[in-house]
Amino acid sequence: MDMMTSILALFTKFAIIGGGLWLVWGAIVTGGALKDHNGPQIQTGVWQIVGGGLIIAAAALFQNIAL
Repeated sequence: MDMMTSILALFTKFAIIGGGLWLVWGAIVTGGALKDHNGPQIQTGVWQIVGGGLIIAAAALFQNIAL
């Protein structure tokens, strides 16, 4: 049972870090698109930010699973 708990904790940390990186990359894309006034790229960056936030939220919920 301890091994399953540690695997779950590792997966959760990986997902939170990955979601955070995705969110930050979306912010970089959005910033560059705002500078260039590029509408479709702004939309892509905003959706990446939203996706990163959803990944972090899902990982936080996944962390609360009781084994």
